[in-house]
Amino acid sequence: MLLTLKRALTIPVLTAAVVLPMLTAHPAAAHAAATQAAVISQEAVTTQEAVTAQEAATAQEAATARSHRHRTRRKAAYLWAARQHGAPYCWGGTSGCFDCSGLVMAAYQHEGLYFGRDTTEMLASSRLIRVSRRRAKKGDLAFYGTGHVELVAGRKYTLGALHAGTLVGWHRLNQWWHPTMYFRIRGAGRPAR
Repeated sequence: MLLTLKRALTIPVLTAAVVLPMLTAHPAAAHAAATQAAVISQEAVTTQEAVTAQEAATAQEAATARSHRHRTRRKAAYLWAARQHGAPYCWGGTSGCFDCSGLVMAAYQHEGLYFGRDTTEMLASSRLIRVSRRRAKKGDLAFYGTGHVELVAGRKYTLGALHAGTLVGWHRLNQWWHPTMYFRIRGAGRPAR
């Protein structure tokens, strides 16, 4: 940033150094000097813009690398499932269209974790660790008493495929529709692949 500021201050000084001596010499030379100074200024601005754009891209790449380095497999699975938003519900679906457990399974399988295809197999898996509602984090599993499963999306929302005729999306919890159990996946807290 400081280097860019120094460059920005240097350009007008160089332009003045080239133009001012020639203005007193001859009108034609003054015009040529002004044209030359304009070209130099334009090249400097173009170079400065390129350097600024390159610095911004480098900073963005570094920020992305830092965020990926600290992303857990649970968070990566949640983000993968969130990208499926709008996909249709289809019974037994695990790709393109999903049922509730198919979306959860596909999201975690994308991160190399497998703990069953349907809710019965998931609940029987030794990978599941029961947690309280207060300790549930984004990407943990939220099981409903009806045999339905979704991913925790926050304190008042879950993400999942609800039933036939609906799309994958976020569902607000209420007094009639809320999870009865929450589970964390053993190994999902490790850094994402």
